[in-house]
Amino acid sequence: MDFTIPEELKMVQTLVRDFVKEQLLPLEREVLGRESDLAGAMQRLTPETEEKLVKMVKDMGLWGVGIPEELGGVGLGTLGTCLVEEELAKTIIPFNFGDVTPILFDCNEEQKEHYLLPVIEGQKHPYLALIEPGKGIDPAAMELRAERVNSGYLLNGRKLSFSKVGTGDFAIVFAVTDPEGGIRDGVTCLLVDRDTPGFTVVGGEERTGWQAQVAEPVSLIFDNCRVPAEKVLGEEGKALYLGKKWLLSRRVVRGARVVGAAVRLLDVSTEHAKSWQSFGQAISTWPSVQAALADMAIDIHAARLMVYHAAWKADEGEDIHQEAAMVKVFADEMLYRVADRAVQIRGGPAPAGELPLERLCRNIVARSAGQNALEVQRAIITEDVLKLRG
Repeated sequence: MDFTIPEELKMVQTLVRDFVKEQLLPLEREVLGRESDLAGAMQRLTPETEEKLVKMVKDMGLWGVGIPEELGGVGLGTLGTCLVEEELAKTIIPFNFGDVTPILFDCNEEQKEHYLLPVIEGQKHPYLALIEPGKGIDPAAMELRAERVNSGYLLNGRKLSFSKVGTGDFAIVFAVTDPEGGIRDGVTCLLVDRDTPGFTVVGGEERTGWQAQVAEPVSLIFDNCRVPAEKVLGEEGKALYLGKKWLLSRRVVRGARVVGAAVRLLDVSTEHAKSWQSFGQAISTWPSVQAALADMAIDIHAARLMVYHAAWKADEGEDIHQEAAMVKVFADEMLYRVADRAVQIRGGPAPAGELPLERLCRNIVARSAGQNALEVQRAIITEDVLKLRG
């Protein structure tokens, strides 16, 4: 059994680690601001800074690491992508190496030229229009209708998107084309250009201070919006299956991001334990603090092994549906445990000099899956356990 990471992937890991250390970490103060209440915080990188960083990553040859080569990406594989994402998650800076929703991987040749490739290159940005107001993420509750008319569809309804306001060039819209078909056979995905008559984007204004910490969706309104049939992504009625080929690997990659965030929490907690003194002694000498740091390290190690093993199996072409579910459950719950111990070691609200700890904890809450989502993954695991035990 060989746990060695291939040398070429180690080189990539080192490149990304250095990029994070030298380019992203120094930007944290700029992005967060210097106020302890986050009053001066900016929500995102400036366009100029983001453009400079993108150019640097492209010059490194690592733009689009998780996108298959045949689709215009680097095609590192699942393990390589996990190594990259783990390093990127160690900073609160909102920057990735050209991540693209795998839904677009099912574009036909014409759609690839007009949508997928420009998105990979960063020339276009999509609004992902899946959820609806008051409907949560349940596809079965979807109400947006796409009525067949002549050689296309007529869209009427409303969607929400958490994409950046003002940057979307088109929308990836999930709409009901056959109410009788349900979510498996009655939901179709349409690519709707921003300038299509009847398509309006409202809301999602830029905010600062504490308000900037709460994700504000934009509303996508469709009022007799006519979309030609050639804008259907995949097959009519089969939107549920888009990107399914890459879903499990993406779940594992997300686990790597969770590991990276947990590592940063451990780093911040360790630094605080060594530097903060009480009664003339560093709190790192306290048994309770030492136990908390040890438990954090154990949790992170276990999660990383699960992620790397699942990624390796994926790259070997093996089935990982159970491993991906295990990674999802364990990594998400691990991150909460690590964050909880980090706050306990800190012993209270973080001062201005430790803002990344507060933002990391906020990010954890924002990215965490709901209990229902984790129970779905547990059901997948249980099904395999019951089969295995006969």
